[in-house]
Amino acid sequence: MSEPLGAAVSPGTAPPPITVSRPLSAQRVLPLRHPGRWIVTAVVLVVVAQIAHGLVTNRFYQWDRFQYWFVRPVIMDGLLITLEVTAFSAALGLVGGILLALARLSRSPVLRAVSWVYIWLFRSVPLIVVLLFLYNFSALYHTLSIGVPFGPAFVRFDESRLATDIVIAVVGLSLNEAAYAAEVVRAGILSVDQGQHEAAAALGLPKRYQFARIVFPQALRAIIPSYVNQLIGLVKSTSLVFYVSLLDLFGSVQSMGSTYPGDIVPLLLVATVWYVILTSVVSVVQFYVERYYSRGALRTVPPTPLQRLRAGARDLRARVQRETAI
Repeated sequence: MSEPLGAAVSPGTAPPPITVSRPLSAQRVLPLRHPGRWIVTAVVLVVVAQIAHGLVTNRFYQWDRFQYWFVRPVIMDGLLITLEVTAFSAALGLVGGILLALARLSRSPVLRAVSWVYIWLFRSVPLIVVLLFLYNFSALYHTLSIGVPFGPAFVRFDESRLATDIVIAVVGLSLNEAAYAAEVVRAGILSVDQGQHEAAAALGLPKRYQFARIVFPQALRAIIPSYVNQLIGLVKSTSLVFYVSLLDLFGSVQSMGSTYPGDIVPLLLVATVWYVILTSVVSVVQFYVERYYSRGALRTVPPTPLQRLRAGARDLRARVQRETAI
């Protein structure tokens, strides 16, 4: 039992030690140790160092030839074609996806059925099959016409002159992209709270204005992350246009690899690095677009990488000052 405060000390016994507590501001807080985390971190760093060492020291990669081919005019021309096909296909695919999504949500059974069949068909057929079918489309239809169904034609034109290689690539990728973009857009529209639709309708706003100014801006918060994944997939899918005789980035690498068999590995590395750069740029754009559209949903928008770097530097400086003061 503990002695009560102020009790007399019996003769022959030592008085209890007097402890003086330090103020909380002077006490040092010891962080919780995580040895398992440090072990896993060390293992990961060793593996990364081994991979980096192998990439740098292995002569099989031929980094001197990689440097030679990286910005050669033939590679730059293929990269430009990749960017053009991606840009046109992304824009047309998104527009087509929005129209298909609105058709899926329409009250018209015909629009709903046509949209569902289109999405089902192009999500079922591989992209390479679509591109090859379009490439050989002139064998099925030598001429195309605009007129009355089962009646006279008003305008006729030669399909082989209209369907150039880049047109075939853009049309094929756009048709395929629209099917996937439609489901992304439809999911984004359905994610908007039903009360927003009811509030817009209660204000007596036209349907088109409700969608353009109230529903769609809120749906973009859900659409953007998923559609950017589709866009990254589209960048990589452009490598298939090589099979319809269009020399994009991958096609140029394949062509140069056939001409210079000894440089196949460095040429593949060139294509890999350029695809990584393109997808990284898309990811950066995605971050800032998501940050812009999150302003109405979050109290504070996510910090940019530069802001995070500055905050980390301030925290590190404050920690060093605390350590030196103690």
